[in-house]
Amino acid sequence: MRWEGRRQSENVEDRRRVVAGPMVLRGGIGTIVLLLVLLFLGVSPQELLHNIPELVGPQPAPQQPVSPDQNENDELKQFVSVVLADTEDVWGTIFPTSFLKPYSPPTLVLFTGQVKSACGLASAASGPFYCPLDQKVYIDLAFYEELRRRFGAPGDFAQAYVIAHEIGHHVQNQLGIAEKVQAMRGRISDRDYNKISVRMELQADFLAGVWAHNVAKYKGVVDEEDIREAVHAAAAIGDDAIQKQSQGYVVPDSFTHGTSEQRMRWFLYGYKTGDPSLMDRAFEVDDP
Repeated sequence: MRWEGRRQSENVEDRRRVVAGPMVLRGGIGTIVLLLVLLFLGVSPQELLHNIPELVGPQPAPQQPVSPDQNENDELKQFVSVVLADTEDVWGTIFPTSFLKPYSPPTLVLFTGQVKSACGLASAASGPFYCPLDQKVYIDLAFYEELRRRFGAPGDFAQAYVIAHEIGHHVQNQLGIAEKVQAMRGRISDRDYNKISVRMELQADFLAGVWAHNVAKYKGVVDEEDIREAVHAAAAIGDDAIQKQSQGYVVPDSFTHGTSEQRMRWFLYGYKTGDPSLMDRAFEVDDP
């Protein structure tokens, strides 16, 4: 994917660094009076804190990104900003035509380790995710190293596919699909609800394919090798592939995103058609 030197989205929120909290003074009203008197006599605040450290509560150490290569991390930030810009351009163009309403782009949040969203506290171990309550996509960039090393799915368009999938969830949210599916929870069996939830994930893969089709067609920055990278990534993170790798056997009732074959098939269906109006087929048929 040719991304260097292209437009970067401004809707990226970088939370990879967490600064220390504010200084907290200990002691009662007498301590505060003493401090005011000493300050009035000309004693500097720095000298006070140095000579009377017990007045100050322990300060948490600032958290730093875990990536050993900050330059590489910054390059990844530029890359995901370009990919996000491409999703804004594509969906900003085809969304009003296909769904007769404007497209409102989400924010992409970069974090390290764990992050607080409107959907709750999440760990990087859960992977990239979309929170419909605040309309933000969250990703720890270390996931891309895991995608390459653990899942054997390298390549920049494999990384772009991950973002496009989460943006697919944003499209679902804007169309009210996520709300309708959430309303079914408790009204149907857990097994049936899980099947519908998997269908939502496959629909997001389809929408990622629609995005890839339009990026290739109108921007000319994607080739067939890029599509192979995305398809390989979709296969690598299928539920059956992950379960075989982690536990040695497959439990279909516990699937959350669909099999490798399903994820590849629905992504390719979106890529070949480029037509978001076909997205409902993900809930209607298994074979597009």
